[in-house]
Amino acid sequence: MQIKSVLKYLQFILLLSFISCDKDFNEIGTDIVGGDNDHYNMTKYTDATIKAYNQKLGPVATNNLPINPLGIYSNPGFGTMTANFVTQIELSATSPTFNNTDPDDYQALPVVDSVVLNIPYFSRVLDTDDEGKKTYQLDSIYGQNQSKFKLTVHRSNYFLRDLDPDQQLSEQQLFYNDNTGVEANYDSFVLNNSSNTAENTQFFFDPREHKTTITDDEGNEDDTRFAPSMRLHLDTNYFNQAIINAPSSQLESNALFKNYFRGLYFKVESLGNEGNMAMINFKGGTITMYYKEDKKTTTDNVDTFTRVDKTLVMKLSGNSVSLQSYNDDANYSAGANNPNEAEKLYLKGGQGSVAVIDLFGSVDTKGYEDNPSYNENLPISSTNQKYILTGPNGVSDEIDDMKYNGWMINEANLTFYVDKTYMSNTKTIEPNRLFLYDITNNKVLIDYTVDLSTNSTYPKYGKVVHGGILVNDDGTITKQMKDDDGAITNKGGKYKIRLTNHIRNLINKDSTNVRLGLAITENINTVSFSKLKTPVSTTSKLPTMTVLSPLGTVLYGTSSNVPEAQRLKLEIYYTKPNQN
Repeated sequence: MQIKSVLKYLQFILLLSFISCDKDFNEIGTDIVGGDNDHYNMTKYTDATIKAYNQKLGPVATNNLPINPLGIYSNPGFGTMTANFVTQIELSATSPTFNNTDPDDYQALPVVDSVVLNIPYFSRVLDTDDEGKKTYQLDSIYGQNQSKFKLTVHRSNYFLRDLDPDQQLSEQQLFYNDNTGVEANYDSFVLNNSSNTAENTQFFFDPREHKTTITDDEGNEDDTRFAPSMRLHLDTNYFNQAIINAPSSQLESNALFKNYFRGLYFKVESLGNEGNMAMINFKGGTITMYYKEDKKTTTDNVDTFTRVDKTLVMKLSGNSVSLQSYNDDANYSAGANNPNEAEKLYLKGGQGSVAVIDLFGSVDTKGYEDNPSYNENLPISSTNQKYILTGPNGVSDEIDDMKYNGWMINEANLTFYVDKTYMSNTKTIEPNRLFLYDITNNKVLIDYTVDLSTNSTYPKYGKVVHGGILVNDDGTITKQMKDDDGAITNKGGKYKIRLTNHIRNLINKDSTNVRLGLAITENINTVSFSKLKTPVSTTSKLPTMTVLSPLGTVLYGTSSNVPEAQRLKLEIYYTKPNQN
């Protein structure tokens, strides 16, 4: 039966290679696999003890996240999340020189024409017309499409240290999502003060491409097009004073520059509507200062000055902090804070909540040892036992019984059913993916590690064998189609996570039966953990990809109040040695 399990896995991987690449980013799910597997003649076991609990979390470290949320997202049933952002900036080339120090070298001081901040969005091309104009669709946008909010950009006065002095400068300095010191320490002057309100007081995540037209000396026009991005014009006078006229010593290295110009603070404010939130790679952003200088040339002792166009590029790199605040829904807050065995599991990203799961119970009345009279050439039976039962051994009796009876684990799955009533609001986006992990040690499970399946078109659907993808009741992957008003036209039914190797190791390798954590993840392929500001009873860390997400879901738990058909289940398929 072990061979059959391997063959089925190989068939599954072969199936992945034929998946169509013609998918739409607006499909929050994609059909990768079919329904439940045929388990041949394996024995199915569903009576294992399983208990699940909710764990509400407090502030969490949000510095130097790989991507960061920005905006306002009102999530029905969970509350409103507001995400601001602060980042250091760096010079792309240190020690820039400007013709503003020696009167013999210029006729006019450098003139700053414009300062443009540009941060690309996650997007894909939908169509290209005959003139080369592209139509894009934005990815990782939550809330009503193009819903507006106020966005102001300020110079930050808060220094984001690299190392923590309280740890003898041996560890990274942590900054948490509730850091009011960062948000209270910035220059009130608004840098993005363009007359175009779409860049400030009426900001929205615009899916249109950008186009710039350059006219040469002969009047010929050349168009340059590039993908959608946050493109803001910043105050030229401010950067003329702060950069052109900065003391040259402050521009000699980025260490000095980051202490001088400490960064940018992106502040969002509600306009009273639903708001909108995007996942953004700020690290890919730049600030380009376009300016003119006089270039001096001397021929036959005659000085000639020619006005030339120049640029200075600054990068949105260095340390950063996602500043998140929450106004939680009362029902969600009450449910997530309930310490009892859960009737409903409340999972939420950001400063949210996770589920804690215990498998196989704590009853330990017996152990076992090798039976010296066991005949390995005969099947295990009441007269040919492999082990002899003994007293307590620190291992759950349920695990001991599996060992004692010689179970060979072919497959094991946890199936979580969505509370469709709680999640019925059409504006509530369901998380595409859940992440099951060892919450005791903040590590991935062995099933995550050995799953090498990938999806080149949609990388977030890697690790598909391990699972945790939102699926319909029939097992096909859910397609959450979002309308322009943010409404979701269909909902998922369950999540299924395979932990076969984890269960095998408990039986065959005497692995420790650790507590499991279940969390939302923005990207299953990235695994790291962020520290909680105040540890809770079950953990001191949270998966970093959970910290990024504004989404939430409610699943049925293990309480006896939950109907059997919807209750969280551990299904184990097994055979016995030499069994015909």
